[in-house]
Amino acid sequence: MLLESDVPRVMILFLLLIVPLFLAACDRETAPSGQAEPAKGQETAKAGFGLESKSGLKAELSYRFAGRAAPDASFTGADGRDVSLSDYAGRPLLVNLWATWCAPCKAEMPTLDALAQLEEGEVTVIAVSQDLQGRKPVRAFFDSARIVNLEPFTDPDNALSSSVGGTIALPTTILYDSQGKEVWRIVGGVEWDDAEIAKLLDEAA
Repeated sequence: MLLESDVPRVMILFLLLIVPLFLAACDRETAPSGQAEPAKGQETAKAGFGLESKSGLKAELSYRFAGRAAPDASFTGADGRDVSLSDYAGRPLLVNLWATWCAPCKAEMPTLDALAQLEEGEVTVIAVSQDLQGRKPVRAFFDSARIVNLEPFTDPDNALSSSVGGTIALPTTILYDSQGKEVWRIVGGVEWDDAEIAKLLDEAA
């Protein structure tokens, strides 16, 4: 039985637990049923390190799947052709899994687009949408956000995100070396044109 003097203490504990959960729930858009959830910056991946951008984006850097071979799942190019990660063998490859309903995905996309231009010829950068609706929402977002260096790849069957290992939250970005082996993955949004990210990309060399 709670004593009358304990009631204020219980109320304080209740508020401390509930308020952060409420704020976190308001910080992301809702994923369609059956799709990966947007990443939560407060969650820590196994063998991971927290990252926080100046803009407030939060992510986790994980080496949990380092050494794992890139999957052979196919996805779709802007022209409707079938594509696989093996098509980019021979140089480091950065693969971003995202969706138009994911707020941190959209927030980081302009900097990922800038990175694609900065790393041209050194690291191949691709973004593969996991939108169930396919190409239409992706093209609309690329046009509105003026994404010009990235091809609007689509994977409406989520074949790629289902085959990279682990439980995928969006955005998830995976760096593969020139032999097609995973180096690290970042779960959550970051500013991809930041100098610290450039240092992480050097790990694929």
